[in-house]
Amino acid sequence: MPGKHKLTGRPKLETGKRSRKIDARFSEDEYLVILELEKQLGISKTELVRTRLLQNAPLTIINARELIRLLDGIGTELGRAGNNINQLAHYANILQLKSALSPAVIERFNTLFSQYIDNQTILEAALRKIIRYIGK
Repeated sequence: MPGKHKLTGRPKLETGKRSRKIDARFSEDEYLVILELEKQLGISKTELVRTRLLQNAPLTIINARELIRLLDGIGTELGRAGNNINQLAHYANILQLKSALSPAVIERFNTLFSQYIDNQTILEAALRKIIRYIGK
């Protein structure tokens, strides 16, 4: 028949061919959650798992032991900074009572304390982000 050509199906992929398979087992409750997500989102289980695993993968996988170790170090440093600030304030009060406190020292302390508060605000925002990522 003139004008008719043979249907060959979907074109072959040159790159990005999915040739590797990963098997995973789920509990009945976990599987029900997956089925519900599949229904709600209108995507296949395969696409659901692929998307969940690969989207922002470096941000999603967290080494909890390393994170706790780093957070513990941050807490220790914050404690030290707080102690140093208290010691400086105590010493400044002693100098003030002796009328020996220099205005330059007060100005420098205020500048450093302001930087400390700014850094603490940035740190609090970063910790909130970490908590949100962990909660996902």
